[in-house]
Amino acid sequence: MLSVAGTDPTGGAGIQADLKSIAANGGYGMAVTTALVAQNTCGVRSIHIPPVSFLAEQLHAVSEDVAIDAVKIGMLFDEEVIATVRKWLIETRPAVIVLDPVMVATSGDRLLNERAEAALRDLLPVVDLVTPNRLELSALLGEEDAQSWEEALEQARRLSAEHGVSVLAKGGHFDTDLAFDALVDVGSGTVTEFSTPRVRTRNTHGTGCSLSSAVATLRVRHGAWQPAIEEGKEWLTESLRAADDLRVGQGNGPVSHFATLWRQASPAVSARSVAEEWWSDIAPIRTATDDLSFLRGLASGDLAHEQFTWYLAQDALYLRDYSRVLALASALAPDPEEQTFWATAASGAIAAELELHARWLDPKTMFDAQPSDTTTGYLNHLLALAARGDYGSLVAGVLPCFWMYSDIGERMLPYATAENPYSGWLETYADPAFSQATQRAVRIVTARAAEAQPEHRQRMLEAFRRSAQHEHDFFAAPASVSSRSRDDLGVRHDVAH
Repeated sequence: MLSVAGTDPTGGAGIQADLKSIAANGGYGMAVTTALVAQNTCGVRSIHIPPVSFLAEQLHAVSEDVAIDAVKIGMLFDEEVIATVRKWLIETRPAVIVLDPVMVATSGDRLLNERAEAALRDLLPVVDLVTPNRLELSALLGEEDAQSWEEALEQARRLSAEHGVSVLAKGGHFDTDLAFDALVDVGSGTVTEFSTPRVRTRNTHGTGCSLSSAVATLRVRHGAWQPAIEEGKEWLTESLRAADDLRVGQGNGPVSHFATLWRQASPAVSARSVAEEWWSDIAPIRTATDDLSFLRGLASGDLAHEQFTWYLAQDALYLRDYSRVLALASALAPDPEEQTFWATAASGAIAAELELHARWLDPKTMFDAQPSDTTTGYLNHLLALAARGDYGSLVAGVLPCFWMYSDIGERMLPYATAENPYSGWLETYADPAFSQATQRAVRIVTARAAEAQPEHRQRMLEAFRRSAQHEHDFFAAPASVSSRSRDDLGVRHDVAH
């Protein structure tokens, strides 16, 4: 399998990405360089084009010695380079030729002049499959960009008919929950659509290079485009899901080409084993939490009023920003089911805050309350996780607020007797709906951790552990509250005692 393309020193795109993609999908990769590109994850700095005579020497050196099953073509830069590659393709006639038309930068800027664009269109009848994204599709047709997936499909049909080439139209530039692609088969004229859950990550550098190389490799194995594209998309989706684990560069990083291989080489990790490990890991924190005077006072009913009321006010302040953190988790979630769960949890946190206002606290005093250092520290930790955009670490960080609360609530429920003045509050800890939500949160987070690379799973555990400590500190904080009147603290007289 031969890649004819430019370079990327960071390894995320160009021939470096092509070679990784080919190897990851079971092929033996070779490469001919069309351009030397000085770039990184933040952008392109300069491009050097070797003489086309040297390009021709590379092409002939490979094809005169090695049987080439398929060719993937990427960056061709100008009309001379395109003409040289076109002449070689006609002479050697490889069995499978896939063209990834590198015409438009991510910024929307054209990378080819008008003569080069015309030369690239003349190349289309020579290749078997062209794989344009939304911007490249319109550039090949000389039309305005498609504003919907339906318009893009119609453009793909016209491109296939006008140039006698099969077209894999890519829908990654459309902001939908599912990532759509479509194959327009030049032989039959049929259109086959493919969809996979969209992976929400900024690390998408080189996805076009990677998918086209994978499809070319898999076309040789399967002998048909449809199964090659289906398998290629599944592989790319897994590579995107693991992209954040790589942490390559400061800009838009690459996909994790060997994620599936690395996962298979690692010892099997299950969500259940992660849950058991993490719960055991924070056992000392949980034991210390159980022994806090605040919780023992709630259970016995002897807790001082001012400590209880101070805790309620801080809890309400916490829930206000905690709901925003959950909403951010929803925005980062990689599939609709998890998006819905975290969005529902965010709504529930807001509802809980309103319940505190309406039932337990004087609204005026609550409005004047200020977050303690403990509350601020906890929220800063969660907001920092959200700001990093690391979905796995963020949801691991919010998990203790579900899991530890639910566990404490179940064990505190027997103390919610008629004689205990805090029985109403104890019953809220063990609410059945919250228990179900907690079980779901545990399943989501531990499943993500089980799928993650070891380094990322460790970062998730650290976020979880830190949040567990913050939970302990939050319960410990009321013990430092000095004695004050109930009126000063804003507790409603008809509720607490």
